[in-house]
Amino acid sequence: MEFTPGPAVHQILCADCGTPIVPNTANLCVSCLRNTVDITEGIPKQASVSFCRNCERFLSPPQAWALAQPESRELLSICLKKLKGLNKVRLTDAHFIWTEPHSKRLRVAMTIQKEVLTNTILEQTFEIEYLVQHGQCPDCAKLAAKNTWKALVQVRQKVHHKRTFLYLEQLILKHNAQKDTISVKEVRDGLDFFYSSRSHALKMVEFLGSVVPIRSKASEQLLSSDTHTNTANFKYTYSVEIVPICKDDLVCIPLKQARQLSNISPLTVCVRVGNSIQLLDPATLQSCDIPSQVYWRTPFDSLASVTDLVEFTVLDIEPDHTKKTKGKHIMADVQADEDDGLMDYEDQGLTNQIYHTRTHLGAILQPGDAVLGYHLTNANYNSDDFASLPVGRIPDIILVKKTYPNRRKKNKARKWKLRSIAKEAGEEGETSGARGVVGRMGGRDHKKVEEDYELFLRDLEEDPEMRQGVNLYKAPEVKMAEPVVQEKKGGRRRGQNQYSMDVDDTPEERVPSSVVDGDGEDKEEEETDFPDVALDELLEGFDEMTLAAGEHEEQEQK
Repeated sequence: MEFTPGPAVHQILCADCGTPIVPNTANLCVSCLRNTVDITEGIPKQASVSFCRNCERFLSPPQAWALAQPESRELLSICLKKLKGLNKVRLTDAHFIWTEPHSKRLRVAMTIQKEVLTNTILEQTFEIEYLVQHGQCPDCAKLAAKNTWKALVQVRQKVHHKRTFLYLEQLILKHNAQKDTISVKEVRDGLDFFYSSRSHALKMVEFLGSVVPIRSKASEQLLSSDTHTNTANFKYTYSVEIVPICKDDLVCIPLKQARQLSNISPLTVCVRVGNSIQLLDPATLQSCDIPSQVYWRTPFDSLASVTDLVEFTVLDIEPDHTKKTKGKHIMADVQADEDDGLMDYEDQGLTNQIYHTRTHLGAILQPGDAVLGYHLTNANYNSDDFASLPVGRIPDIILVKKTYPNRRKKNKARKWKLRSIAKEAGEEGETSGARGVVGRMGGRDHKKVEEDYELFLRDLEEDPEMRQGVNLYKAPEVKMAEPVVQEKKGGRRRGQNQYSMDVDDTPEERVPSSVVDGDGEDKEEEETDFPDVALDELLEGFDEMTLAAGEHEEQEQK
């Protein structure tokens, strides 16, 4: 086989440095060509981006404000939009270079390509430095000024507690419905949500209608008008009223309406509140759903709420398996007596009355359990519908839900927490440091709101279906409280040096030492079926919320 040499490669010398190169149109090597031609000409090496510290948004040209995390794709897109001359080159790569978070500087490394001569493409990498300029977006500027809102949503519920709004706050955070709210104000019977746009208020009204039974009414106020251009400026107000019936309330349906609802018994218990009300007859397990439109045609109030519940002790229970079960409810015959809180030596000679009733809690009740219910024999209700019921159809007691007194007495700290919508500083009606958007009015209502909040947390623990609509977050580590050190007559603590310093304890959540005995064992045996929240139901990343923050803005705790 004969050797065939390849074609000869002709080379010339570079016109500047004399290096042998393949002939090209410029007769220059790559190094000399890069020194001669600058393809980054026309692209600024320094620029600035606008950042709003109130809502933590960046200005995306020309007028949009967008949320962007540090070194994210969204922020990189905003930085590239600020550059002029990129349309004349080809961008192949761009990434951030790390800078100190407090430096107010952003550094971006870019790689571009451009054809400088015929069939000659040159690639170059360079850096651009951005200065972060703090300012105010138009929405925050309107919020800083007074009375600049365009739409208002007034949410009201005529009840004596705040548990509905505590649950509604969690639903809002779960679905990120607070992102367009510029301010929230607590009033006596509810909350006021302020918006800068009418469409945002309409979206909130639609959200409320999908989670709770409501009725709404709209009104508008003319602020100014221009006859020449035929334009006008309005303020819109939407009044939203929530049905005044809550979970575990005792309800007496009007007799005429009860016949229309599958002839259900008028005396029922509310077992669920969604976009409709679900009522259950404990004696027959018959239930009915009442939509908001049907309720507001002939509205009715509840006879009693959870504050009127009385604790009973189950003496004997006999489930009735002959009848069909409905979901988690099982019919059972129960014998119970009222727990008056007296000790054994105090009630000697007194005989407690034993009540016989039928209940829907046959699946969870056992002899000796404590259960909450309504004592109808000793009650006096101001209701014409209840007074019209035959005496034979009114039971002595109606059992509603199981309770866990031994566990509640221990007052153990929970391993989970809830988020709340943060307060806006300087808002009208803010007089205390109470938690969240509900309870900021303070005064005499503050203690009642805290009691309602505790009842709401207990409902979340005992109802897995209710927890599905709420985000639970892992709480910090709980430490046991240190024993109290006794003081001497001289005023110094025992075991403390004369010149030692008193240091305040850190505000960590602690369990009182009085809860546990000296031997480390509990005084009373806890209920074995206490509904603990599983760890797989908890989320990471507990931090404070702002009105403009979303659920996806969780910061990782390192």
